[in-house]
Amino acid sequence: MTFDDVRSAVAKLEAQIASGPIVPTVTPDEIRCHLAARYDFTRPLDLDDVGADVERMLRTWQVHVTHPRYFGLFNPSVTLASVVADTLVAMYNPQLATWRTSPAANEIERHTLAWLTGKFGFPASAVASFTNGGAEANLSAVIVALTRSFPEYGDDGLRRLGAAPAIYLSDQAHHSFDKIAHMTGLGRRAMRTVATDRDLKMDLDELARRVAEDRRHGFAPFMVVGTAGTTAAGVIDPLADLASFCRSQGLWFHVDAAWGGAAIISPRLRGHLGGIEAADSITCDAHKWFSVPMGAGMFFCRHPDAVGEAFRVETSYMPGKTAGPVLDPYTTSVQWSRRFIGLKLFLALAQRGESGYVEIIEHEARMGDVLRESLRREGWRVVNTTPLPLVCFTRDGLVTAKFLAALYDRQIAWMSEVRLGNGAPVLRACITSLRTTESDIEWVVREMGRLV
Repeated sequence: MTFDDVRSAVAKLEAQIASGPIVPTVTPDEIRCHLAARYDFTRPLDLDDVGADVERMLRTWQVHVTHPRYFGLFNPSVTLASVVADTLVAMYNPQLATWRTSPAANEIERHTLAWLTGKFGFPASAVASFTNGGAEANLSAVIVALTRSFPEYGDDGLRRLGAAPAIYLSDQAHHSFDKIAHMTGLGRRAMRTVATDRDLKMDLDELARRVAEDRRHGFAPFMVVGTAGTTAAGVIDPLADLASFCRSQGLWFHVDAAWGGAAIISPRLRGHLGGIEAADSITCDAHKWFSVPMGAGMFFCRHPDAVGEAFRVETSYMPGKTAGPVLDPYTTSVQWSRRFIGLKLFLALAQRGESGYVEIIEHEARMGDVLRESLRREGWRVVNTTPLPLVCFTRDGLVTAKFLAALYDRQIAWMSEVRLGNGAPVLRACITSLRTTESDIEWVVREMGRLV
């Protein structure tokens, strides 16, 4: 298959998805019966036939997250270049544990990450790595922060610490940190949920009070997590103020910018991320607003020595350290054997250029504004405040679950419900497709009006 064949196949699929249904109607038993009747793995089957059947299953039995009217959970439409990249990676199957094994792949990733490192305002000495996703990047941040804050943690574990560590984050932060607290041995009670203000941003006064109170009671505060684009409402915490507070208190400042971090390249939006350059570490997912296939998370840290100490390891079976200013990824990241994740972002950036990506990001942000304006014009009430293209809205008497069921049944759009604070559930719509147009949004809002 040539790249022209891939281009034709992608274009055909995009057209079919855009003009077809968004939400499947299927039961688990239906899919299981289909698989059981055809695939007992006792005899070989024709690859073309199996491939065609799998494609039918994906086309028929899947919420189409690449549909221009999928207003969902940060699953984007993907660029052609990133599809080509994943094909190349599968063909050559490079192993990125060591530089020596895959020099070209490692240098392509280093080059790509260095570009974004500079956009975030980090020094050239900062360390960055691709991860499976934002959860792994956030895990990396906690491990490195623990290692730097408590030198005995790496060899002796939490039991040797003189006080119980504590992490501070808002009630809007991503719930991957609950898992991370469990996995690292901190325990979920180490997570301190800080109250938010009326716009759902972390309350700095409340943070200061919680940190001071914990220190009085013998705990060891070590990390604050600010979010740049919360999952529920697209909120950006007061990053500059949080950075200043963390510096004054000797706390590690991590910014979870898994979705919103891509805004750093937009002249229109980057000001809303002011303060991110002062973070100790950052999470950003290319498979969200950079519109490449999952999974492609990224972890950035301004403290290379802390990263090296957190992930150091000695083996007899891996190649020796490569000479020169290079780092073997298995010694600077959570993963060991790893896929060539970064090519999909590199190829997409190379094909579109920075200006092309700015156009994508700012187009989606404008579509978010169009959605807000259209909703208000039709009598809906927008209940969140963010410059990002995520809109939470409702109206009097709305029963969200019933409304969403009708929305899906009529294939109007895919949205979700969310509960902000202690209020009633509201509707949540996020523009995630570079192919969503103003006419798509106007049509959706008009059709929604017929359901209420």
